[in-house]
Amino acid sequence: MSTVPVEKPSVDERVNADEKPHIVPLSLFNEGKANEVFDEVRRTGTKLVVNDDDDSAVCIIMTPEDYMRMSDDYEDIKLRAVAEDRWNNFDESQLISQEEIDREFGITPEDLEGWEDIELE
Repeated sequence: MSTVPVEKPSVDERVNADEKPHIVPLSLFNEGKANEVFDEVRRTGTKLVVNDDDDSAVCIIMTPEDYMRMSDDYEDIKLRAVAEDRWNNFDESQLISQEEIDREFGITPEDLEGWEDIELE
């Protein structure tokens, strides 16, 4: 029994027209057009670089500002997840009073004198 090779659809066939401007073939870098690609990234935003042979994703190129914004958003999402977890698992019976903390660590009212104007974050 022989098999007929099935052609994998190209990126052009798999991606809608709105996404195509964001896709860059890897061959452009081999043709010395890297600066053009980088200029385009600065002007229009993130690009997906794909392998010409099989249309597989090679990398994503973005501006440092976009990367920092994405990284900050990711950190915010992680912090929100921690906060939500803490909120959802809050148990008032586990709270410790300031007096208990002071007693445990040997902090006296005299130790705290002069610290009223210091703002802790």
